Amino acid sequence: MDLLEIIKYVFLGILQGITEPIPVSSSGHLVIARELFGIEARGLSFEIFLNTASLLAVLLIYRRDIYAIIFNLCRYLFKGARDEEAVEDFKYTGYLIIATIPVGVLGILLEDFIGDNITIGFVGFMLLLTGIALLFIKNKRGRKQGGELTIKDAAIVGAAQCVALTPGVSRSGATLVGAMAVGLNHKSALRFVFLLYIPVSLGTALISAEDIVNDPYIGTLAVPYALSFLVCIAATYFALKWLQGVMEKGNLIIFSYYCFAVGTFSIIYHFFI
Repeated sequence: MDLLEIIKYVFLGILQGITEPIPVSSSGHLVIARELFGIEARGLSFEIFLNTASLLAVLLIYRRDIYAIIFNLCRYLFKGARDEEAVEDFKYTGYLIIATIPVGVLGILLEDFIGDNITIGFVGFMLLLTGIALLFIKNKRGRKQGGELTIKDAAIVGAAQCVALTPGVSRSGATLVGAMAVGLNHKSALRFVFLLYIPVSLGTALISAEDIVNDPYIGTLAVPYALSFLVCIAATYFALKWLQGVMEKGNLIIFSYYCFAVGTFSIIYHFFI
């Protein structure tokens, strides 16, 4: 294993980690990296492998929320607790399930049509659409807390997440737009979006576990796989922390500008260079 090969995988881990939580499409950036620098990982399961690393970072950041929800859900279901916290987290769990179902069903039905063979030009158009969507919510200052969610709100966010099945569309971007469009405040929107990321990402990892185990490159590329996994966890953690700060300051529009810039460049590169 030469040093250049290891650097390539570490770069992909950092790229995935940074772009997974922020609304700029991690899959789209992997396509751009492949096109511009000829960097592509061997092994079909590598992207899912890195997605699992990002999942661990999200679990780490939201560990207290997850513990509280599970604790209160168990009190509601098994101990008959009906205090405000127990009822609220029982409903919140239901909303997460409602928002997860659409993308789960569509993901299975459209599995054969959702491919990896997308061009940098297509990614560019999707980034422009993402930028427009982010412009739409740039002045949104919702007042809803997580406990004020409704079934309708959860269904809308779930529908927004389905849009992210389109290659090149940011999952976090689509769901953030949906969450803020229904009136959630910045903190509650971000919390719902990334708690929603957990069942989707976990489900993908479990479904693809056999592919990862049987990946023909997993043995020969054990070192670069491991290094990319670790740097991806760290990059996702710090990128998500940064996104939280950006959201608190109401500066989400910077990602809109970024999507416009990279999207325009990608289209020009595809059609004219």
